[in-house]
Amino acid sequence: MSRAFVNEDHFVEDLPDRALSEHPNYVTQRGLELIEAALEVARRSHGEAQAAGDRDALAKAARDLRYWNSRRASAQLVAPDPDISNVQFGSTVTIVRDDGRQQTFRIVGEDEADPAHGTISHASPLARALLRKAVGDVVRAGRDEAEITAIE
Repeated sequence: MSRAFVNEDHFVEDLPDRALSEHPNYVTQRGLELIEAALEVARRSHGEAQAAGDRDALAKAARDLRYWNSRRASAQLVAPDPDISNVQFGSTVTIVRDDGRQQTFRIVGEDEADPAHGTISHASPLARALLRKAVGDVVRAGRDEAEITAIE
């Protein structure tokens, strides 16, 4: 039946799916736990929206559920290599910028990244510059350069 003949006061537009990254979905153990927690929240929200008959909340919850199901299905758990001579996924890296600022970041998956709390996505420009480098190497860090001073 055409929507023109449906007698409803309120239409719920289909929400577009959340964009999925084209990068591999590498995750740390913590990142996998965060994805699973977000998936559980999405499942719970979906069930609550269904029970309440809240179509707007249901559309949002369904979109989140699709996103987190996809992220869980594509997650690739990466265990850090014990050899820390080079920066790798999961490494904690300390850099000193040209202006003397010292910063420490852990390279993690996209869903776990939170630069304000010291974690950056493996797909970020800084992480890509750091990967496979060693202590003493100089990398491009934004507009400046930075030297790697420690890898853990």
